[in-house]
Amino acid sequence: MDINLRGNAYIVKDSEVLLNYSGGFADLANEIPNTIDTRFACASMGKTFVAVGILQLIEAGKLEFEDTIGAILDIDLKNIDPLVTVRQLLNHTSGVPDYFDESVMDDYEALWTDYPNYRIRQNKDMLPLFIDKPMMYGRGEKFQYNNSGYVLLAAIIEKISGMDFDVYLKQNVFDRCDMSSTGYFAFDKLPARCANSYIYCPDTDDYRTNIYSVGARGTGDGGAFVTVGDILKFWNCLIEHRLLSEEMVSQMFSKQSGDGKDPEEGYYGYGVWIIDNPQGQDYVYMQGCDDGVSAISEYNPNNGMITIMLSNYGDNVWAQMRKIREEMY
Repeated sequence: MDINLRGNAYIVKDSEVLLNYSGGFADLANEIPNTIDTRFACASMGKTFVAVGILQLIEAGKLEFEDTIGAILDIDLKNIDPLVTVRQLLNHTSGVPDYFDESVMDDYEALWTDYPNYRIRQNKDMLPLFIDKPMMYGRGEKFQYNNSGYVLLAAIIEKISGMDFDVYLKQNVFDRCDMSSTGYFAFDKLPARCANSYIYCPDTDDYRTNIYSVGARGTGDGGAFVTVGDILKFWNCLIEHRLLSEEMVSQMFSKQSGDGKDPEEGYYGYGVWIIDNPQGQDYVYMQGCDDGVSAISEYNPNNGMITIMLSNYGDNVWAQMRKIREEMY
């Protein structure tokens, strides 16, 4: 399998490592290369962690799928429908105003023109970006990928657990999986082994980092730093039902929304994307994309293969994943 990627790629099948690849620089100016232990920002891949946290609270009897945001949250929802349910937030059918509607916006950096990105350090710091906007459509009407929905899910974790969402996830997800390198780190206080994320500048034919392009610290909609090894541990914990029961994992990995029109993004479970597979069990994956960041990780339950690709240059990991499906599935 030929991989062309500035970042890390890792493929495992039944505990056998089929690919262990590192390329590109974690620190371009100092030419420090990416290694197997490099921590990469993973953007919206973090939604999967938040979904697991919510599903744990449901299994613990502290929350229900049909609970409404109006009944749970102590915030002024303004024009947001208070009857939006936890399930609708999980499967992107809520209609809540999305601070970054990817169907009409493509410049994430534009968010910070009037609201400095360095102010984004806790989940609640995201609320001003969308709380005053109207609903995009009536709750439950359709599937539309929604970043704000996962900010609200993180707020629900915080309300019910009494902890910051990232502290809850560390104690109940990352620590339980021995994901010792994973966490939500501030750009001005990064720990060791974190890769810078780079944006290409065509006018000068060079690169700049993305420190002014995304929030200063990850929130409910994404932004954790991960390693390929930790993502593998996460999948194994899920598959072995060490984070959630077998029944709940089955629901999480099942089609909960979407119309199937797009072969890759046509269906959504809870925190994961689903690819329809008429010949067997559906493929399940998580993904993330920010300026200078691209990430995808897929589980194929038919052959036990787990693929992880993380790039700190925004390389096209989706094209690489298509090749892997064609050549190795």
